[in-house]
Amino acid sequence: QVQLVESGGGLVQTGGSLTLSCAASGFSLDRFTIVWFRQAPGREREAVSCVSRNDDDRYDGTTDYADSVKRRFAISRDGIKNTVYLQMSSLKPEDTAVYYCATDHVFGKEDCSVIARRYDDLGLWGQGTLVTVSS
Repeated sequence: QVQLVESGGGLVQTGGSLTLSCAASGFSLDRFTIVWFRQAPGREREAVSCVSRNDDDRYDGTTDYADSVKRRFAISRDGIKNTVYLQMSSLKPEDTAVYYCATDHVFGKEDCSVIARRYDDLGLWGQGTLVTVSS
């Protein structure tokens, strides 16, 4: 079964850290560009970070971040564990949201700059993991 499963969310104080995991089953994550999104209550979905596929010379696993999380969040892959991570530090109350990872069997073959134009078309999403940052 092809799926993404997020984990690692929880309650943390302002300034704390969390690492989210996005584990894939049924396919190899290295062959796909993966995007982390978040959605807070009453707010629009926001793309937080992206890591491009890195399975051949044309795709080198480049990363991208929303301005709101630059220098605080870091995205990475573990090909052996077939998992993408989002390391979050210096957390703020405004980081409180449900965090999702996503890709697509077609658009996930592109790099971050291209998939950014296709967020609404991504067909594979995890169930989300809740991050709550207390003030």
